[in-house]
Amino acid sequence: MTEQFVVGLVGAPYGLEGFIKVRPFSGDIDNLLKIREVTVRQHGKEQTLAIEKSTASPPVVLMRFAGVSSPEAAKTLSGAELLVDRGRASPLADGEFYIEDLKGLPVLSKESNEILGHIRDIVEGSGNELVEIKLAAGDIRLIPLLKEFFPLISPESGKVILNNEWILE
Repeated sequence: MTEQFVVGLVGAPYGLEGFIKVRPFSGDIDNLLKIREVTVRQHGKEQTLAIEKSTASPPVVLMRFAGVSSPEAAKTLSGAELLVDRGRASPLADGEFYIEDLKGLPVLSKESNEILGHIRDIVEGSGNELVEIKLAAGDIRLIPLLKEFFPLISPESGKVILNNEWILE
């Protein structure tokens, strides 16, 4: 299982005191406001930064990091990902899961229990999230993340069951 999660994406500077706009990925702004330290990943490099101050400004969170006190300094962080350890990620409700824990899981046929492919990612669709599956033959398919198609999604057991194989055609 993944031990670190990307919880937000750094956007543009805000104001004159080094604040930046952070777009939260989970939608859980309250949890993001509680975090006091993050790993910042940018251009393949990571650094740990303390958060001096954060405030909600929906749909974003405004943050100021220790040592970042000007718009120019804040701008150097634009485009960076903010990562936290699993224990600091937004808590899950019953039936929820972290997308990162689904990546790489096999997708099994409900009828034959055969591996049809593996989950590459969960992507935003026009009305639903879509499961991106790489089939055994190498083709990619996008399937709506709906109970009608996936009656079982269990990262704990490493199982994802697909109800109807015809949707892969």
